[in-house]
Amino acid sequence: MTDDMSPAERYALSRARAAEQATALAPFREMYEFELDPFQIEACQALEAGKGVLVAAPTGSGKTIVGEFAVHLALTQGRKCFYTTPIKALSNQKYSDLVKRYGAAKVGLLTGDNSVNADAPVLVMTTEVLRNMLYAGSQALDGLGYVVMDEVHYLSDRFRGAVWEEVIIHLPDSVTLVSLSATVSNAEEFGDWLDTVRGDTEVIVSEHRPVPLWQHVLAGRRMYDLFEEKDSPEGTPGAGRREVNPDLVRLARMENSRPFAGRDRRRGKNLREADRERERRQRSRIWTPSRVEVIERLEAEGLLPAITFIFSRAGCEAAVQQCMYAGLRLNDTEARARVREIVEERTASIPDEDLHVLGYFEWLEGLERGIAAHHAGMLPTFKEVVEELFVKGLVKAVFATETLALGINMPARSVVLEKLVKWNGEQHADITPGEYTQLTGRAGRRGIDVEGHAVVLWQRAMDPGALAGLAGTRTYPLRSSFKPSYNMAVNLVSQFGRHRSRELLETSFAQFQADKSVVGISRQVQKNEEGLAGYREAVTCHLGDFEEYARLRRELKDRETELAKHGASQRRAAAAAALEKLKPGDVIHVPAGKYAGLALVLDPGLPAGRTDRHRGFDPHDGPRPLVLTAERQVKRLAPIDFPVPVEALERMRVPKSFNARSPQSRRDLASALRTKAGHIVPDRHRKQRAAAADDAEITRLRTAIRAHPCHGCNDREDHARWAERYHRLLRDTRQLERRIEGRTNTIARTFDRICRLLTDLGYLRADEVTEDGRRLARLYGELDLLASECLRDGVWDGLQPAELAACASALVYEARMADDAAPPKLPAGPAQAALGEMIRIWGRLDALEEEHKINQAEGVGQREPDLGFAWAAYRWAQGHGLDEVLRDIEMPAGDFVRWCKQLIDVLGQIAAAAPQGSPVARNARKAVDGLLRGVVAYSSVG
Repeated sequence: MTDDMSPAERYALSRARAAEQATALAPFREMYEFELDPFQIEACQALEAGKGVLVAAPTGSGKTIVGEFAVHLALTQGRKCFYTTPIKALSNQKYSDLVKRYGAAKVGLLTGDNSVNADAPVLVMTTEVLRNMLYAGSQALDGLGYVVMDEVHYLSDRFRGAVWEEVIIHLPDSVTLVSLSATVSNAEEFGDWLDTVRGDTEVIVSEHRPVPLWQHVLAGRRMYDLFEEKDSPEGTPGAGRREVNPDLVRLARMENSRPFAGRDRRRGKNLREADRERERRQRSRIWTPSRVEVIERLEAEGLLPAITFIFSRAGCEAAVQQCMYAGLRLNDTEARARVREIVEERTASIPDEDLHVLGYFEWLEGLERGIAAHHAGMLPTFKEVVEELFVKGLVKAVFATETLALGINMPARSVVLEKLVKWNGEQHADITPGEYTQLTGRAGRRGIDVEGHAVVLWQRAMDPGALAGLAGTRTYPLRSSFKPSYNMAVNLVSQFGRHRSRELLETSFAQFQADKSVVGISRQVQKNEEGLAGYREAVTCHLGDFEEYARLRRELKDRETELAKHGASQRRAAAAAALEKLKPGDVIHVPAGKYAGLALVLDPGLPAGRTDRHRGFDPHDGPRPLVLTAERQVKRLAPIDFPVPVEALERMRVPKSFNARSPQSRRDLASALRTKAGHIVPDRHRKQRAAAADDAEITRLRTAIRAHPCHGCNDREDHARWAERYHRLLRDTRQLERRIEGRTNTIARTFDRICRLLTDLGYLRADEVTEDGRRLARLYGELDLLASECLRDGVWDGLQPAELAACASALVYEARMADDAAPPKLPAGPAQAALGEMIRIWGRLDALEEEHKINQAEGVGQREPDLGFAWAAYRWAQGHGLDEVLRDIEMPAGDFVRWCKQLIDVLGQIAAAAPQGSPVARNARKAVDGLLRGVVAYSSVG
């Protein structure tokens, strides 16, 4: 190829190659066996040029290569790199990857409960750890050159998302930020914000999936493609466009139109699920395949390994049991032996007595067959083993909850979705396009599979069009969940003072998005202000200030309207009061309406529960008397028929035999009515003197108007019309400005309310953080203020370590279901009294938050402490065995370990926040020692 080039071209090519070899990217590329993708090269080049980068690309596309290049740059330049992830499992995985590449001496790990080689130049950590280091001014930040934020789209998470924004805002300007995100539809908006708060940031978006994804629906024995390529000549409109498979649409229409009986007509009882499924299969050509059928079908088609997403832990465990009962075996003898060898090696540290409690032997049997569950209720060690065996191809079918989709590097050839509905903590809701993309993104292993497959199981009432919408919408918007907290407030004020802290919070992505949403309203305000200037010119009068004159006229009109409304309201109230006094047999004169004239009251029509003495009358809900008119009509009248009070003119007896539906009865009683009262002429209701005639304010305004110079202007009414337009436009503009005010500075206003509450409690004094405030600054979590108040009030002073563990558990534990169970079992004695005091303190704080308009529904404030883990924490810290502790609380081992680790984290914070050498600090450390044993202590790294 170079032979065809001129000497100048060959020289230029040689120079370009030499320049490329001189970059840090060249040796980095040689570390990989595959060629980097264009988006990876573009991002790495931007990083080397000194820019920050935001990389938004599909799951499995290799975004982390860019993060690893930041690590490479830091080591090349003799600086530090922090690699942050949202969850510990991801931190552990990334730590292992980087240790393999750079060696254990250069890489460290920091998670909430573990520290490995903390002085290494490359540190992998959870995002919360970095946030805490920034607030504490940790020396580990010295020499920091790069921070990689993996899965940065996590900032949408309503519980933890604020941490990502805190880190981005507070990182020193000298640090280059590498943000790695799933494909989001507003990457440019997020990039604009990063550019604002972090400086020059390159946004690199890639929609390309390195392994193509095929979408299917499995119905009965047949696998349908979800999409069909539209067959049009190349170059014509619609060529290459995908449409929903018409066979699938026809099938759905046909199946969904069939009636389905879920009851046994003979017995009138609900059919069992198995009977219902049998009937469905007999009546239909298609059905929802069983879990065993799905795995067998995927194996026959060569589509294993597969991850089946089931949005239930119990469902995942049941799926494994069903496959085992069906005799399913996906591993040969050699693979079984390899599985047993790996499992025994990884679980060697677990005592034999705990293995039985953890269901080890059933779990091992499933693994040997190549089948496993994966969910948050499993022991972390068990989950890590499943991940390792799956990546090695020794587990071929995993049934998992959606937590597996959160970044863990565990790709499969196929992904199966049983349903498109999941429980979101409040209700069963359809999964979003973003969730669908995240789940199916696991399908297709780069460098192994030619294509990936996403399989959705047929469900009755399925809409293929809706499914195609989920599969075709490949992006979702990134929405900030940032909210100030008490801990954040004291840390910010301590470092920057209140004014500067307020300014910092206004640079958050949450405020950035809120401000962008008012751009259109702001433009309308600008147009209105231009119109107001024109109207103001038209209102100008040579005799004086016409705006002042117009204001006087408007005040007069408003006052007259107010008095008229008040008078009408009084008249309606008087009329209603008179109606309430009516009784059956009263002869009245209906003053207005279609049935005006003489009438006999048959029923007063008082609303239920009303009496003559009832106050607070609403004319729309007032009495509606049923009357017989002199013209023999029986009608239910409304308050509008009585604009003035009405009185009984005479009394008549209504016969008990009277039937309002009988024409003869009506005729006889109407005749008696005319005879009895036809000669009576009702008193004419004299119109009362208008309130305006005696109103001093109206007299003053009329005098001021007549005395004003503009009153004598020949163009007065013309000016007045322009003034009225000016006023209407000004009123509309003020409304728009109020809408803008409601959306702008929202974060800062919340911060102000939090600071006022903290000032009332003595944590802040103007720009100064008090001693109590410095204690609060060391406490993180949802119930930071409650923990600080408990320390200040000495609630935990007399507690033993296990009792303190029980109390501290209420600060972290939250039952999975809101109305989970009966009242929890609590340790007796001092611990129970301390827990009761914690609830009382929370009640006081809750009332104070309400007073300061701090709203928990908006994600700000203190939720009620949950005592559901107190007994388990107490027993475990006392040294009781795993079997009896888990039996007491009926909790999966994985959940127990997770809550214990969070409890250990908060006890560490309490030990740091309490006065050094105090009994609380000592007992908190002892409680940590009591908790950190057995299953809680065995985890591979984090």
